[in-house]
Amino acid sequence: MKIPDTLKYSKEHEWVRKDDGDIVTVGITDFAQSELGDIVYVEVDTVGDQIDKDEIFGTVEAVKTTSDLFMPVSGEVLEFNSELDESEGDDPALINEDPYEKGWIVKIKMTNAEEWDDLLDADEYKNLVS
Repeated sequence: MKIPDTLKYSKEHEWVRKDDGDIVTVGITDFAQSELGDIVYVEVDTVGDQIDKDEIFGTVEAVKTTSDLFMPVSGEVLEFNSELDESEGDDPALINEDPYEKGWIVKIKMTNAEEWDDLLDADEYKNLVS
């Protein structure tokens, strides 16, 4: 199981990467995708919406279950990964294949920079899932 040291993590198994200033990329962790199994659909209909930390911003459907996606930091959802989008690339399996790069889910403009410090580092996340 991969847990990159360069990312931050939520207790709900999302990872967060700072891209540029207050813009971050969010996805689900390798642990989360392995627990879900084969992902067949990702729904994010919150692009353009302001979402508070810990609120639901979308769902991931696997063969046997559906799981909510929780916002790891407050912010505006700027973009949904078009490669995962049913109307565009439609390849949700990218999350299973490459959860930390090609399988990213959304880009967010953070509105509360202090919440970044509340996220788990790699070691804290490893302790959570071990």
